[in-house]
Amino acid sequence: MVYIESWDEFTKRSIDLFQAEPLRTRYVMKYRHCDGKLVLKVTDDRVCLKYRTDKLQDAKKMEKLNNIFFTMMARGPKADITEDISKESLVAPPTKKGRGRRQ
Repeated sequence: MVYIESWDEFTKRSIDLFQAEPLRTRYVMKYRHCDGKLVLKVTDDRVCLKYRTDKLQDAKKMEKLNNIFFTMMARGPKADITEDISKESLVAPPTKKGRGRRQ
């Protein structure tokens, strides 16, 4: 299987694949700690899309892709996700870190 080099191409093709066959499409992530590599795979048993990275910035992009897939699963594959894609951060904002509970 050939890995897709561009993140944008992988994202667009995987969303199109899910919208075409929502009940047959699977999304798998595999992380190998010893190699420090993250592999994402989207398949419907006929088409297989794979993306491999070892960069931390791509892990943040992977979280956004997860949120897009969760949105399509909840709203339906034909739902308008352009507003979700265009949002700068789909991840919840970080919480404040305090010094503990005051007594």
